[in-house]
Amino acid sequence: MILDTALWSSLPVPALMLDGDDLIISSNPAAESFLNMSSKSLTGQRIWEKVMIDAPLEEPFDRARENRSSLFVNDVNVGSGERAPMMCNLQFSPLQGSEEVMIVMISPREIASRVNQHHSSEKAAKSAIGMAEMLAHEIKNPLAGITGAAQLLSMGLSTEDQEMTDLIVEESRRIVKLLEQVEQFGNLRPPLLKPINIHDILDRARQSASVGFGAHMLFIEDYDPSLPQTLADGDQLLQVFLNLLKNASEASKEGGTIRLHTFYDTSLRVRRSDGTQARLPLQIEIIDNGPGLPPEIANDIFEPFVSGKENGTGLGLALVSKLISDGGGWITVDSVPGRTVFRISLPLAPKETEVGEN
Repeated sequence: MILDTALWSSLPVPALMLDGDDLIISSNPAAESFLNMSSKSLTGQRIWEKVMIDAPLEEPFDRARENRSSLFVNDVNVGSGERAPMMCNLQFSPLQGSEEVMIVMISPREIASRVNQHHSSEKAAKSAIGMAEMLAHEIKNPLAGITGAAQLLSMGLSTEDQEMTDLIVEESRRIVKLLEQVEQFGNLRPPLLKPINIHDILDRARQSASVGFGAHMLFIEDYDPSLPQTLADGDQLLQVFLNLLKNASEASKEGGTIRLHTFYDTSLRVRRSDGTQARLPLQIEIIDNGPGLPPEIANDIFEPFVSGKENGTGLGLALVSKLISDGGGWITVDSVPGRTVFRISLPLAPKETEVGEN
C-alpha cells in the first residue's frame, strides 16, 4: 500500500478516484494544484460539483462505470470554482481489483500548445531583429532628404500645390515614427534580472493606464497576495504590462473591464537550452471583455508585423513576446468574442537571492 500511495502521489497528471456514487475519495497532488483546491475540500464531494467540465459527461460516464470500460474525452474545457477553465483531454478508467472505483485523469493540452507557440514566436522575433535594424538604417536617411526637399519645394508653390508637398512631409514623418519603433524592437538591452514583486509592477502599470489610455476602463484586481517574488527585469516587465493594457483598452469600448489575475500553478515545466528543467509557476493573466482577436490572425499574433489594428505596426506584441522570452518566461493568448486572456508565466526568484536582497 505504501508503494501504491507513492505512485499515486508521484503521478504528474492530475488524477481523482471516485466511489460508486461519483464522490471523490482521493486526489493526487497534481490534481490539487491543477484545480487549485486542497484534498480536504475535494474529498467526499461529487465530481460534477467540484470539477467544471464543459461537456455532458454524466450519462457516458455512468455507462462506462456499468460496463467497467474506459471513457476518453478530448478537447473539453476543465476548471473549478478556483481556477479558469483549460482545454484538456480526459480519461475515465475502472480501478483494477475494485468493483466500483473509477479513476479520472486530466491531461491539460495547453502546455504542449504553449510550448509550440512560444518557440515559433521566439524564433520569428529574433529573425525579425536583423531585418528591423537594416530597414531602419537604410530608410531613415533617404527619408530625411525627401522631407527636406519637399519643404524647400513648398516655398515657391501656391497654396493648392503646397497640399501635395505637405502630404509628402506628413507621410515621411509617419514612416520615420514607424522606423523608430522598429529600432526600439531591434536594439533592446539584455534583461537585468533581480527579485521583484509582481504586484508592485502590475499596480504601476494599472495606475498609469487608468489615468491615460485606459481611463474609460474598469480595472479589477484579482491578486493572490501570497505569491513569492519572481526573477525578472522590472522595467521591461512594466513595458510588457503597459503594452497589454493598452491593447486591451483600445479593443474595448466605454464600460469595458480589464481583470488583472495572479495565481500559482506548478503544471508548467520547460527545458532550458542547457538541458535543465525550469519551473514557471507564477501566473499573470490580463483579461478583457472586448471583441476578441480577429480569427485570421489569432494564431500568429506574436509574429512580427501581424496586427489586428487599423494602421497597426504589428511590432507591439512581438516586442512583448521577445521581452518575456529573454527573461526566461512564457506568454500565450486565448481569445474568443467577449473574453481575451493574455497569460504570462514567470519563474520564482531563487531563495538565496531573496535573502540577499533583504
